[in-house]
Amino acid sequence: MTRRVRILNIEVDNFSMEEFLSELDEGFVVTPNADHMVMLQRDPVFRAAYASADYRTVDSQIVAWACRFLGTPVKQKISGSDLLPAYYNYHRDNEDIRIFLLGGANGVARKAAENINRRVGRNIVVGHHSPSMGFEKDPQECSDVIDIVNSSGANVLVVGLGAPKQEIWIAKHRSRLTPIKIFLALGATIDFEAGNVKRAPAWISKCGCEWLYRLSREPGRLWRRYLQRDILFPILVIRQKLGLYTPPTE
Repeated sequence: MTRRVRILNIEVDNFSMEEFLSELDEGFVVTPNADHMVMLQRDPVFRAAYASADYRTVDSQIVAWACRFLGTPVKQKISGSDLLPAYYNYHRDNEDIRIFLLGGANGVARKAAENINRRVGRNIVVGHHSPSMGFEKDPQECSDVIDIVNSSGANVLVVGLGAPKQEIWIAKHRSRLTPIKIFLALGATIDFEAGNVKRAPAWISKCGCEWLYRLSREPGRLWRRYLQRDILFPILVIRQKLGLYTPPTE
């Protein structure tokens, strides 16, 4: 199998989880799902952030199925919510790995840090911060957040702000976060680790219905995403299969 496969207007990495964990020493990681794939057709700033990423691992079973449908299957779905626990367990005895959690509502990152450190048996998470809503538009608050991260002793930054905010924020400020070697844009993963949001059971995720589970839990927030925007994804994939897809150029 090839190292990367193309789906719509991006290339995704073709790793198993074990291969990826052994490979990941530095870089910016994004985890494309169907929603990202649709937004990447319309948002040039988001596309630029994605283009700057070093790794793009398939986040959803639906995207993995789409890759197979296109004749370029990937070895494994590596979602953000699976990647973080796999990563901190892989490095549980590696004192050189120190994680900072950025995201979540007030107190959520702190709770996630406590839970992770208890599971690992050491303080692998050395810092956490839940920024104010809209902080990314305030240069001073962004500078304050950068100072908090840089002074924490962390060298791995997990950002859970939701897409496209988290990817754009990392791409914009990565060069100022000088102690950080690994940037993980992982959406709701901090909420999952805190127990603030319940993950779908593994069998639901495996059968590609995690989106339906999340919609049932948060219909007011997610119905537009899943029932209006993301319905375009299979249409785009079919167009690619038929040779009719044209990637955006602006």
